[in-house]
Amino acid sequence: MKISSIMKKIILLIGILVSLTALHVVMAQTGVINYEQKINMHRNIPAEREGMKAMIPEFRTTKQQLFFNPSESLYKTVVEDEEEQFSTGGGGGMRMSFRMPNTEIYMQGSDKIISKQEFMGKNYLIEDSVQMSPWKFGDQVKTIAGYECRMAYYTRTDTVRSMMVGGPNANQQARQPEVRTTEITAWYTDKIRPFLGPERYNTLPGAILAIDMNNGERVIVAKSVELRELKKNELKEPSNGTKVTQTEFRKVMEEQMKQMGGRGMTTRN
Repeated sequence: MKISSIMKKIILLIGILVSLTALHVVMAQTGVINYEQKINMHRNIPAEREGMKAMIPEFRTTKQQLFFNPSESLYKTVVEDEEEQFSTGGGGGMRMSFRMPNTEIYMQGSDKIISKQEFMGKNYLIEDSVQMSPWKFGDQVKTIAGYECRMAYYTRTDTVRSMMVGGPNANQQARQPEVRTTEITAWYTDKIRPFLGPERYNTLPGAILAIDMNNGERVIVAKSVELRELKKNELKEPSNGTKVTQTEFRKVMEEQMKQMGGRGMTTRN
């Protein structure tokens, strides 16, 4: 009995040492995760504007990268073309174009986050604290970019405020705020350090390799993971912008939207 008890303690100690070693290896990682984002641009077109579907492609795909070391991360858009253009069809030869904004999200530790946002030709630096999302955990498992990932999910509530206007000089009337919900599903791996993920989806005990919003409305998926030493300037805190709070930045957008004729403003609850 004594030998059996000693053996159990030895096995337990070995298990603890192996776990601590694995955790140390994970926390010491550096590298880059390459993502692809796919947005369904037809999903939210209202029925009365069904004709718009002929003017824009159903899906738009962009690429992003997440650089990380043991204490920092930087998520940024890969700008391949200055503008993406496409024909609206028909005989008029009308063309529409999209330009990818200069967006970066920098995170230090698990509490400080800085967003660099481009809006109307100006760059803004928005410092904020990390908001923990109310994740729930499922038991499903899938493989993404070679890593076994587990599922987590939650529902986010957004408030959309907009103005009813006929143009820049028309009388403005405030609409009642509209509440929208977004079902968010994440897939994360504990083989890459925690508090990593695309955009602000970075509060799980591992790296988030996929995000699905409203069952395919917007999907971000890791295409590859490169565990390597980072090159100079691949990961650095954003600079070259006007420092503002989240509230101040929201006011800037609201004022500009009013001048342009009143578009929807979305805020998270």
